[in-house]
Amino acid sequence: MQRYDDIKDEQYMMEALGEAQKAEECEEVPIGAVVVYNNKIIARGYNLREKKQLSTSHAEMIAIQEACREIGSWRLEECTLYVTLEPCPMCAGAIVQSRIRRVVYGAADPKAGCCGTLMNLLDEPRFNHQVPVTSGVLEEKCSEILKQFFKKIRRKKKENQNEASGSAIIE
Repeated sequence: MQRYDDIKDEQYMMEALGEAQKAEECEEVPIGAVVVYNNKIIARGYNLREKKQLSTSHAEMIAIQEACREIGSWRLEECTLYVTLEPCPMCAGAIVQSRIRRVVYGAADPKAGCCGTLMNLLDEPRFNHQVPVTSGVLEEKCSEILKQFFKKIRRKKKENQNEASGSAIIE
């Protein structure tokens, strides 16, 4: 796994963070992704699992599907995927299957990360395609948007519990 030093990686990750912001506005876990081909963003995606009630509606999956439509092929051999959170096993599998050239992510995922944290499915030699990974691009910003989202969720849950217990006392 490589550490980054490329200004372009930061620029594209800022675009992925913009997608994550869209997810947050929809009350989805704020994860965003973009696919870059020939130095141009050809696809974007953000988490829509709750809205669509589909377990496959991850930012990466949405961006990969859009990129395939844009290119007109399932092979994304000349594309780089930028994503704010380390891909899970499902997304890592889709990355390998679509032959993406490179993956760049911001924050590591200690619970489901399969691009180096729990395991690295993108570098599995038994698969017919391996994908270089660059991690930690704008890591602090990518982590912060997630931390703030879950902090807000916990605060709302606590407020709802307090309201429920308060109303029971009134009755």
